[in-house]
Amino acid sequence: MGFRLSKIYTRTGDQGETGLGDGRRVPKDHPRIEAIGEVDTLNSHLGLLLAGLDGEGLTELIEVLAPCQHRLFDLGGELAMPTYQALDKIEIGRLEAAIDRWNEELGPLENFILPGGSALVAQAHVCRSLARSAERRCQQLNAVEPLAGVGLAYINRLSDLLFVAARLIARRQGIGEILWQAAAKP
Repeated sequence: MGFRLSKIYTRTGDQGETGLGDGRRVPKDHPRIEAIGEVDTLNSHLGLLLAGLDGEGLTELIEVLAPCQHRLFDLGGELAMPTYQALDKIEIGRLEAAIDRWNEELGPLENFILPGGSALVAQAHVCRSLARSAERRCQQLNAVEPLAGVGLAYINRLSDLLFVAARLIARRQGIGEILWQAAAKP
């Protein structure tokens, strides 16, 4: 594969517009650009989570989550080039299989949990919440310009996977989940 970027700055966005893969120029706050930005933020935070997953028992998480960075990049490509389709249902099935496998180890969730306990658990929850935000931005775009493909389903399932991953990290680190405690009623 040849070089994709020969120059990092182009000056074409200095007036608040950016170009899409199909040649259109749109404002930088267009719903499509908002969705791309949220997916990019999620991908960056997922990279941070992966950088911390080096302890015993966490290799499986790396094996499942590392490909998600590539798929998020694919989703960004789909958003930048509306006729391009990279994701397929096989990827959703891969996420669902991991969720099912990990849930067997975890058992049922008995209460709401808070995002914490360790830096890794908290980072997994940051990724989960960013996946939800990316999903909302993609849905906002979908309402204006309908999206083809399985991108919405993928990002939804990824947020589920990240929730289960946060629980699994806690379990494998030997850290108890922080259970939500309702405010005392007067």
